[in-house]
Amino acid sequence: MKGYIDSGVQEGAKVVAGGSPDGGNGGGYFVEPTLFTGVEDSMRIAREEIFGPVLVAMPFEDLEEVARRANDTEYGLAAGLWTRDISNAHKLAAMLQAGNVYINTWGGGDPAAPFGGYKASGIGREKGRANLDAYLETKTVWVQL
Repeated sequence: MKGYIDSGVQEGAKVVAGGSPDGGNGGGYFVEPTLFTGVEDSMRIAREEIFGPVLVAMPFEDLEEVARRANDTEYGLAAGLWTRDISNAHKLAAMLQAGNVYINTWGGGDPAAPFGGYKASGIGREKGRANLDAYLETKTVWVQL
């Protein structure tokens, strides 16, 4: 995680909250939640899946821009949207190339709901009926009598 924080700083992003890989306490494996601004689309912290409490805040003009920028990566495991406008959230969710889209929540799940990503973020699906398809060979037989 420290590598992502260091990379963001080295590439010119500004840490506006957090940034200490040990929470400022001098030890342990805790990563303080970190927020960056001044992030460019080409920066590593904007392009890679960061499995930790690192967030980039980037301004945008419209939903199409958000979708274009979010989809311009080789990954697509999950996306999180925080908004008061549920209609726009659903519009954006439909445009995103992500296996799971969370609206005003994060990490929810259900064993009956498929889980998996798009592009380099996974092959196939875990959980749910979609998971069973990998173990099945379906066949259609047509007969005229």
